Amino acid sequence: MASQPIQTVKTRFCIISDTHTTSLFPSTDSEHSYRDPLPTADVLLHAGDITTYGLMQEYRPIFEMLCKADAELKVVIAGNHDITLDEHYYQTTGRSLMHGNMEQDTDAIKAMWTGQEAKNAGIIYLEEGISTFTLKNGARFTIYTSPYQPEFCNWAFPYERDEDRFNPVSQNPYYEAKNPIPSFPAIDIIMTHGPPAGILDETQNGDEVGCEHLMKAVRRCRPRLHCFGHIHEGWGAQRTDWIKDRSAILTFDPDQLIRDGCAAVDVSKDGGGEPLRFGQETLFVNAAIMNVAYRPVNAPFRVDLDLPSVARL
Repeated sequence: MASQPIQTVKTRFCIISDTHTTSLFPSTDSEHSYRDPLPTADVLLHAGDITTYGLMQEYRPIFEMLCKADAELKVVIAGNHDITLDEHYYQTTGRSLMHGNMEQDTDAIKAMWTGQEAKNAGIIYLEEGISTFTLKNGARFTIYTSPYQPEFCNWAFPYERDEDRFNPVSQNPYYEAKNPIPSFPAIDIIMTHGPPAGILDETQNGDEVGCEHLMKAVRRCRPRLHCFGHIHEGWGAQRTDWIKDRSAILTFDPDQLIRDGCAAVDVSKDGGGEPLRFGQETLFVNAAIMNVAYRPVNAPFRVDLDLPSVARL
């Protein structure tokens, strides 16, 4: 007897990254997409670099912004600038290098993101690993998250480029991944702070600085969505077909981005175009709000995606 298809539920995501402490522009602003309010969604994803220097007073405005956002679930990871959320790095390097006599209470900062106020607002702070969530619309999804990226100018959450923290079998005999990314079909969404190699990872100098090991893992995992930030110049979206080994960069009208307050992508089965085929395609999103000059000129993403339903056929 042939297996029956899995029932899916159209689910909306608001995706942002690299906010670097910058609050939304007022709703009356007519020059920026990053304005109040953020797009309404079932799930909001923040892919790290919440702050610039990891100070308590930098976290608070973004925390309050996320509390007010209209989304049932708000999943947040750290990035390399959020140095006080990387306890080991902060105690060994970051405190003396970045803060001097402005030592921060790392326990209080972590408590803000994991405490009752955050839970009441639907905020879930995640470190590296796998989590599964069920939404009120009946969708259930599994997400892999990681704040780590190849060592970058002595900031937080680093690993050396020859370290493979994303695949279970590494070519480096001295490193064994503690939280490798599972293979298809275990993961629906990957959210990392840094990009995979060759995907929306090109700097202003033309260098592709994404992680080759992460790309190997994503190719093996084939999630529906992989979102990240870190490389501000790489803002955008790309749809990759693993079977045909080809990719397409999505284009957006700048005036439409301003009008809508977001970059809208609908790859659901009733979105009017070709629906995303799980296991065959992945939608990649670099959602960095800042440009390379640290100006908040990039738009949030609003992505409509089919997720597995709790009620499977």
